[in-house]
Amino acid sequence: MNELIKISSNENGEQVVSARELHKGLGLKKRFSIWWEQNSKLLIENEDFTSVLSGTVVNNGAKRQLQDYALTIDTAKHLAMQSQTEKGREYRTYFIQVEKAWNSPDMVMKRALQIADKRVIALQIENNHLNLELAEANKKLPFLEWALQTKGLVTPTIIAKKYGKTAVWLNDWLHKHGVQFKQGKCWVLYKKYDDKGYSDTIFSPTDIDHLHPSMKWTVKGMKFIYELLKENGYLPISERDEDGKAS
Repeated sequence: MNELIKISSNENGEQVVSARELHKGLGLKKRFSIWWEQNSKLLIENEDFTSVLSGTVVNNGAKRQLQDYALTIDTAKHLAMQSQTEKGREYRTYFIQVEKAWNSPDMVMKRALQIADKRVIALQIENNHLNLELAEANKKLPFLEWALQTKGLVTPTIIAKKYGKTAVWLNDWLHKHGVQFKQGKCWVLYKKYDDKGYSDTIFSPTDIDHLHPSMKWTVKGMKFIYELLKENGYLPISERDEDGKAS
């Protein structure tokens, strides 16, 4: 099907054409403004058409804006027939073909997939914003409140980040203060802390024949670390003032 007039889509996904282009294509002798005033009396704005501005280049090369209207295909078909010309019948036939192609099963499915893709992208963007907001909120939460909201076990790395430190620093510090020692490659609590529910050992496969043990901290254990560090002058970032002191 050869394109008789440019078809575009509006923000609602409807097919529309330019009233000015249709007027020109129909070869009408009346000025556009007069033709539109006479033929648009029964039309409903924002339903049959929407007001838009189009640009044109005048003789001196300057650009000038012109009032135009984006017509639905039904409206364009109606106006084409009102012209009562051979060209009008040609345009009406063309618009009928456009409608048939637009409403074919393949095109309906294509539009449905496009809408679904847009919704997925919108949800992903929304989720990314929420995750960033939650991450920022978590940074500002007092340590104990954050710990109580934490589900499951937490690695030393996550706890250390709350203090602006690394897991290596935290593990070494706890070792120096008699909390834990290293057994092989895994940190283990000394006996006096071992049965207090502060930690648990998780085994992760390193290959098909081996499991790697690693210690993670419970909510109770995080509270213990918080109080021990606080006694020694260390506070989480969220509880310091601008000078790094307790807020």
